[in-house]
Amino acid sequence: MFKSLARSNRLVSLAGWLGAKYINLVYGSSDIRRTPDDLDQRLKDQDPQIFITWHGQFLLAPKMRPPWVPEVVAMVARHGDAEFIAETLKHFGTNFARGAGAGNRRKDRGGAKALREAVKALDRGATIVITADVPPGPARRASMGIVTMARLSGRPMVPFGMATKRYFAFNSWSKLTINLPFNRLGIAVGDPVWVSADADEEEMERARAALEDGLNDTMAKAYALAGSDDPISDASRLKRARPSAVLKVYRGLTRAAEPFVPRLLDWREEKGKEEASHRGERFGEASLPRPEGRLCWLHAASVGETNAALPLIGALKKRWPDLNILLTTVTVTSAKLARRRLPDGAVHQYVPLDSAEYMRRFLDHWRPDLALLVESEIWPNLLLETKAQGVPLVLINGRISKKTYQRWRRFKSFSRPLFSCFDLVLAQNASLGRQFMRLGAGESIAVGNLKADAPPPPSDLEGRPALEQALGGRPVFLVSSTHPGEDELIGEAHEIAKKELPDLLTIIAPRHPHRGSGVAEALSQRGLKTALRSEGALPGPETDVYIADTIGELGMLYALSPVALIGGSLKKKGGQNPVEAIKLGAAVLTGPGWANFKDSYSQLLEAGGCREVGDPQAIAQTVVTLLRNENEREAMIANATRCLHRMSGALDRTVAELVRFLPDETEKKNET
Repeated sequence: MFKSLARSNRLVSLAGWLGAKYINLVYGSSDIRRTPDDLDQRLKDQDPQIFITWHGQFLLAPKMRPPWVPEVVAMVARHGDAEFIAETLKHFGTNFARGAGAGNRRKDRGGAKALREAVKALDRGATIVITADVPPGPARRASMGIVTMARLSGRPMVPFGMATKRYFAFNSWSKLTINLPFNRLGIAVGDPVWVSADADEEEMERARAALEDGLNDTMAKAYALAGSDDPISDASRLKRARPSAVLKVYRGLTRAAEPFVPRLLDWREEKGKEEASHRGERFGEASLPRPEGRLCWLHAASVGETNAALPLIGALKKRWPDLNILLTTVTVTSAKLARRRLPDGAVHQYVPLDSAEYMRRFLDHWRPDLALLVESEIWPNLLLETKAQGVPLVLINGRISKKTYQRWRRFKSFSRPLFSCFDLVLAQNASLGRQFMRLGAGESIAVGNLKADAPPPPSDLEGRPALEQALGGRPVFLVSSTHPGEDELIGEAHEIAKKELPDLLTIIAPRHPHRGSGVAEALSQRGLKTALRSEGALPGPETDVYIADTIGELGMLYALSPVALIGGSLKKKGGQNPVEAIKLGAAVLTGPGWANFKDSYSQLLEAGGCREVGDPQAIAQTVVTLLRNENEREAMIANATRCLHRMSGALDRTVAELVRFLPDETEKKNET
């Protein structure tokens, strides 16, 4: 063990020595051009100072050390890769403060300790070198930690950039750049940014923005001196991959399929999956006039995405009262939900089918100023036609399943032209953000899950008193959003649990209400007595399983059920959102298949706010325990509520990121 560790240390030392030699080679063999002309005198006048550059362009930073500076302290992270960086910096006489900002990660990366060490170093006259943006991104977003350092130390933040004409840039979050030797090297230093010791939150943010602008300006000057383009310039971000041959084939096939669309819609209307009165909307034919003024288009596929979009619509209207909102959906259930809950100034339409002609017709009528797609709505013609009309595209509450991500990665020629259409992806977490970047998105920011901030669905409905009376104080177990194959498992669990709780009532709310009669038939074959809510029936004393095959009543069911199992998880369909059940006071259970809501369930399980059950025996045992033990159940609900509070905040962060796409009218006038 010790021998292998020693060998590892020797390898790190060798790598650091080689890294230092390479940096000296690049610097020594290059034609150096600097700005401003009085650079040295400026730096002398403002010593000691905080030298700051972007993460992707830090390779040559060790050569920024002025000869008169007695000590340089670099902020170096504590992870394994940083050991190589630290070893390289040793060859330039640099000391270290080990730690980095947490960025969008929750774990402590030693940033607070490193900040204290850096302030002490500045007090004794040392110069600090640090990168402004924090892994895992977003790139070119200055962190507030540096501003705090400047406020505590009273020393200026000094942006600098070093760039070469020829370089290799990795396809990483920061476009990490390896400068090449025998080159033209541009060095630019910007104006210092000072922060007063008594700066409030607003002043701190202004200083952070000034630093960010200064860094971008300085880096642009460095690349201009070098005679090359910045790998993360605005021009680079606007570049999109051209549609591939496979994508062109798809577009051709969708056009060829247009004559068959009416028959497809006939079939879907017969199945209750379309509304005949709104058929024209599926062809891009608007059933409403476009309102005057700016319009933001949100697209949410089904009920879950619509529930995530509705609070955002309210927040957008609060931030921009005159902004018009168009919400499009795919499913009938989500359309009915939208019509009930949309505020004034917001309207609903069905989204056109994915045909280039239908999408052009839709866009020509509505002329949106901004398009927001919710979670994982990736339709080729929708994206390409929207982008072709110059509409900014943002994916909000972005998530993607492991299987879908792997599928997109296998077909890069198809996926990259689509994901590069997005101007911004607001992902649910940093890991998902990195996946979207790998698929071609130009910028991704982790803001959290909007569903954690969404209000629960209405629970005080007209039918509640009658249903509550019919329950008659019986112990109730709800299973929501079930998929085929799960209902039979619940039936078996009910039979087991009924031996301990003879008056147990199990309520099943199928994910797709049209399955209600089929669920009833399958359970009846097991000898269970059922009643269908869609037929107007209420559960009687003899009812074993009550099938709530209706739309818009899930909130009421959660509020009436002490224990709820969230479906889609017993047959590994990825699970469903647990937040609504928790907010309405139910103790939540899940099967093992919750991969589509990994963030939520992993945190809830760790906090003791949710329990995982894998088979009918485990389901029955857990349900009986929780229904019999009120204290245990209430403790579980309290744990879940505290966990949700920690997960909240995505709504405010999302609105803050959208400001750049929806500037105030006064700002727009100033720009012109």
